[in-house]
This record gives sequence, C-alpha cells and structure tokens, in this order.
Amino acid sequence: MNAPFAPLAGAVRLVDLSDPDEVTRLERFTARHAQATPFHRPAWFLSVAKATGNRALALVEERQGEILGFLPLDAIHSPIFGRLLASTGFAVGGGLLTLPGADKSALFAALEELALRQSCPAIELRGGVLPDAGAGWTLKTESHCNFARPLAADDEAQLLDIPRKQRAEVRKALAGDLEVEIGTSERDRAAHYQVFAESYRNLGTPVFPRCLLDAVLNAFGDEADVLTVRHQERPVSSVITLYHRGAAMPYWGGGTREARHLRANDRMYYELMLHARRRGCTTFDFGRSKTGSGAYHFKRNWGFEPEPLTYAAWTAPGVPKREADPASSSLSLQIRLWQRLPLAVANRLGPLIARGIG
Repeated sequence: MNAPFAPLAGAVRLVDLSDPDEVTRLERFTARHAQATPFHRPAWFLSVAKATGNRALALVEERQGEILGFLPLDAIHSPIFGRLLASTGFAVGGGLLTLPGADKSALFAALEELALRQSCPAIELRGGVLPDAGAGWTLKTESHCNFARPLAADDEAQLLDIPRKQRAEVRKALAGDLEVEIGTSERDRAAHYQVFAESYRNLGTPVFPRCLLDAVLNAFGDEADVLTVRHQERPVSSVITLYHRGAAMPYWGGGTREARHLRANDRMYYELMLHARRRGCTTFDFGRSKTGSGAYHFKRNWGFEPEPLTYAAWTAPGVPKREADPASSSLSLQIRLWQRLPLAVANRLGPLIARGIG
C-alpha cells in the first residue's frame, strides 16, 4: 500500500512505513544487498524515529514490482540546529542502495523534492551511492575514517595481534580488579547508560535519550548486546555492539573518568573482540572517527588502519549550511560550558537537545 503522497518522479515513491508488509519487504531487500549496513534496516531508522520523536521515511524506485533503489531517511527537527533529512539519523552509515538498472538521478531528484516538502533545507547522506557534486550537493572526503580488521583465531592470538605498546596496556587491564558482564537485561542497560551519560558530558556533548538506546536493543534482539566493565561493582566502561554479517560493530560506548587509570576501556575492547569471535564473528569494525581526533589515534594504536569515508550534503538554495558538528570551532564555547555542567543537569537537558542533532 502506498502512502498518501503524490508520485515523486517516475517509478520512485514514498513507502508507507505503517504497513508491516512494506517494512518486511525493506528488511528483506537490505538482507540481500551486499552494501547494506545495520543503519539501512527499518529496525534502525524506525526505532530512531520512535524514540526521538522524529519521522522515519523511505524512498524506493521500483520496476515491475522489484525494488531497484532504496533510501532510508530520518526527518530530524531541532530548534537549535534546524531541520535535516539524514540517511540515516543517529548513525554513521546509510545512504542510497541500488541494483543494476536503478536511476540514481531520479532518486536524488525525488529526495530533494521530498526535503522541500518536509521543510528540511538540508540533506546528509552517510554512505551508499552518492550524487555528483554540484547543484547544491557537496562531497566531503577524509573528514572521517572507518576502522575495521579481521579477528584473530584465538584469545592469545588476538592479544598478540595488538601492537606492542597497546598490548602492554591491555595486559595491565587484564591484571586489574575488573569484572566483565555481557547481556541486555535492565541491569546491563542501566549500567551502560550511567557510564554513557557521564562520558558524553565529559566530552561536552548532549547525551541521547535512553529510550533511543533501548529501542535499538529491542529492535535488533540477538544481533545487539551490552558489554560492561565493572570495578568493585561500579560500572566504569560500557558499550553497545551491533552484529552484522559476521562483523562486531561497537557503537555507543564510553567510560567514566575513573576508567582511564583503571584501563577499563582497554579491557572492554579486548574482551569484546574475544566475545565477538565466540559469537562467530570474523571482523571487528571499530567504526568511524573524525580524522586526527583522539578516537582516531586510539584505534590506530590498536593496529587498525584508517579507511577514508565520503559523505554527501545538500543545502537548499539561499539557505545557510547546517552546523551541528561537535568538533566545529563555532561550537567550542558551548562544548566547554557543557563539560562544566553538573551531571544531573546535563542528563536532564542533554536528551532534549540530542534528539535534534541526528
């Protein structure tokens, strides 16, 4: 069943995401597509929209009943940062998926029209097939890099696979008074959010609402879990990991101030590598980091090589470029102020702001 929406361009249409059959069809398409990521799945972008109060959308191009192109979207509204169509929201991946014969020009034209109809003067595509630069579109390459490499054959090989200096830190962490728990229970989720919220405040970033993290864990089921490192029963490091086609993808993670001298983050990621292999994973995808950032160098220290990423952005004619990058110099004062907030205040205000960052 089609949504009550005029055809956008040729065989391109807006999917009715209230129809379970349509959602199932999109899940099947992403399951078969070689370039699909977890962030293309309705399990992701529908969960994000529900938890943040934004709207999920999906464009498809079809021919004789077959999907040739699929673009998942979140329409994100922020009173601070403005309105945005992102593929996909609150993710480091997404973008247009196509099969041979797809008309990407028609899809991008439909996307621009959809953005204007949704009063969204900005679009971000975080991967997938990208448009050509020009006519409002810009391509940004090497501002971010991804880090992934194969997992080793056993626990000892995994340790030896880590470069010497970082391996010494892991050995110290293994000798420390730390305990590791893995699961998706309320205890696991509460511990994770406690650590995650403090970590985000310390970085000067508004924390996402817990309902967003819970919604993703619920939607992904056995394909997601929480690993938490505790010291004397207190959670000090924790990470939510998605599992996709043999890859472990740590996504939302963080540590308390105490985690640094305890080397809890080192223990966390090493234990996650072991856990991922025991689950049957063959790849550890450390995810995206801004080029030259602390996280970028941290991942290199583990022996991961950076792979530059290219993103696309569109701005409607006559509209200033949207600015919501936490590393932007224009936001540096706000970041420093946020870092000084009492944790209780940051935890109350953060989710209200983070819903619109996307």
